[in-house]
Amino acid sequence: MKAPNAYSADCPTRQILDRVGDKWAVLILLLLREDPMRFNRLRRTIEGISQKMLSQVLKSLERDGLVRRRAIATVPVTVEYSITPLGVTLAKAVDPLRDWAECHLKEVLAAQRRYDGQTKAAA
Repeated sequence: MKAPNAYSADCPTRQILDRVGDKWAVLILLLLREDPMRFNRLRRTIEGISQKMLSQVLKSLERDGLVRRRAIATVPVTVEYSITPLGVTLAKAVDPLRDWAECHLKEVLAAQRRYDGQTKAAA
């Protein structure tokens, strides 16, 4: 069997990498790994995400088998989201990236300031 070409637009590997590269998806998975949450709690916790974007990302994560949606028979209906075992494996794979970001934040910010200063000086 031929190895997938991640550089091809229709490659399944690339589609999964796109999910990992989605900041909202990663933040949702990391939160749900802590506890199941209702939609509005997720929206309040993740600053900057719109209701529409949260809904879209949750549907994509559910479709990918990374998140489970559970409707609870209340009035109005309560919906709770939880991470699946497959989602946990992805969240664990993302942890080293988050650790790297936290460890190297000062260096990246310093590089951005240097770059921005050079760009202004050249203009």
